[in-house]
Order: sequence, then structure tokens, then C-alpha cells
Amino acid sequence: MRILVLYAHPDPESYVAALHRTVVETLTARGHEVDDCDLYAEGFEPVLSLAERRGYHDVPGNRLPVEDYVRRLEAAEGLVLVNPVWNFGFPAILKGFLDRVFLPGVSFRIEDGRVAPNLRHIRLLMGVTTYGASRWRAFVMGDPPRRCVMRMLRVLAAPTAKAAYLAHYDMNNATPESRGAFLKRVETTLASV
Repeated sequence: MRILVLYAHPDPESYVAALHRTVVETLTARGHEVDDCDLYAEGFEPVLSLAERRGYHDVPGNRLPVEDYVRRLEAAEGLVLVNPVWNFGFPAILKGFLDRVFLPGVSFRIEDGRVAPNLRHIRLLMGVTTYGASRWRAFVMGDPPRRCVMRMLRVLAAPTAKAAYLAHYDMNNATPESRGAFLKRVETTLASV
């Protein structure tokens, strides 16, 4: 399977960077073709420009500013997001990717005034993330990143797509043992893909 890994963390020595390496290495070892998209290393510009906003519904012209990323998304059969959760949301660079690349005509179509999913080629959808807060605090806040992956993105993918959301909560109190166990959980989950 061709899998697009969207990685969003600026520090190559972070725990999220270790999660990213585990994701890429495990998928590659299982024989998957991995398109490793490190948004920071690639210098992805997350800000939606005025021209892009005005041309948002202009299909197919709306994709021109981000054509390379659109092609990568369209070529993928799987999508794995690897990122921290900051302030109960995605890092700005990842949110900007969703805003600029998940466009009409790309991730969804508008037919007779209704939105129709357009990523039916995505058969695997996964979020791998960390939270500073506990699971309870994230729940109380509505856990927007989990909802985005497991609801919004899930609706756009194939109806039979395998979906998972793996989160290490309470990183503020994490131990080497909890971090190691979560790395193993990520590896084990991906090994079954």
C-alpha cells in the first residue's frame, strides 16, 4: 500500500520524532511504499493566501498553489498523521495543510449543493499523537484532533477504511516506561496493517 505520512514537529530530537521514525520504519519493513512528508523539513507554507481563499471553489484551479501536495494525497492509499497536540489542536503547519490541500475537488466534491467525499482511495487512516493533558482533560475539551481524524477525515475516506487514533496522553507526567510502551503499541498496531 502507498502511505502518505504527514509529520508535523519542528524538533528532530523530540518524542514525536521518535514516533515518526517508528511509523516510517514499521510501515517500510512491512513492505509498504511510504511517502514521508515532513512538513517542517519541506518548508510547507501553512497560511492560506487571499488569492487562494478567493479561488477556493474554482476547481481545478484551486489546487495549483499546492499541486505537488495534492498529487501526493491523490496517490496515497493510506494516510497517517504524526504530530503533537498543542492547545487541544493540531500544530499550525498541519492545520494549514488541511486548509490548503483538502480542497473542493480534492478531498470532497460539491454536487447539487451537497458535499460528497472524494478520498475513497484512502483505505487506511491513522493518527499517532501526544497530548500534554490527560485523556480526561482532552475529553472535557471535546478532543478536536481526535474528532478531526476519526470523524471528518474518516468520512472522506473509503467506507471500509481501517481507522485508528493512537494517543499518548499526559505527556507532562510521562515516564520512560510509558513512552516506551506507547512506541511499542504504535509499532504493533502498524505491523498489522
